[in-house]
Amino acid sequence: MSTPPLKEKFIPLYSIGYATKPIDLFITQLKALNIDVMVDIRSVPFSKVFHDYHQGNLKLTLKRHSIAYVYLGEELGPRTKDLAHYNDAGQVQFKRLMTSTLFKAGLKRLFRGLDKGFSIALCCAEKDAATCHRSLLVGKALRSQYGIDLQHIDHKGTIEFQTQLERRLLALTNTPVDMITSEDEATEIAYQRQCEAYAYRRPGR
Repeated sequence: MSTPPLKEKFIPLYSIGYATKPIDLFITQLKALNIDVMVDIRSVPFSKVFHDYHQGNLKLTLKRHSIAYVYLGEELGPRTKDLAHYNDAGQVQFKRLMTSTLFKAGLKRLFRGLDKGFSIALCCAEKDAATCHRSLLVGKALRSQYGIDLQHIDHKGTIEFQTQLERRLLALTNTPVDMITSEDEATEIAYQRQCEAYAYRRPGR
């Protein structure tokens, strides 16, 4: 996928959050969409509360259901190790992160998987994609740079496209579209406000 795909072309690329979701339901939702590769994009692939989603446990469960596990938390996770991607307050800046060589390498691995015919789901912890880097970082980069409308699987298994989520962000952040602010401009403002509210902050800052 060396060139951006056509926007109207269906891309079997999803995201899913597991918080409070029983592992059986998680697997059922993946199988319902014929997902055969789950890509873990957590910077820390463990959970203190939901032990089914510890990296080792999750890999075994997925394997039993013929779903491959791939870890791309280093490339596509929200907690970059590069201090240049943080502001003076210690909060990661997704705009900087999505231009990094490592992040772009992670996207290329996704594209190679799609080119091979895999149906892929990106996994993180947050229940709502609107508060997760699945949408605020990865989803935004995919849409703005490659025209890919990432599909977010919500807690009930319903699909919300990135374009739909962007409209929801306008409401969530109270960002109006008016005669002065275009929809594109308002959407960028909404992204920034949501990132300021939810992007990772380094401890002690």
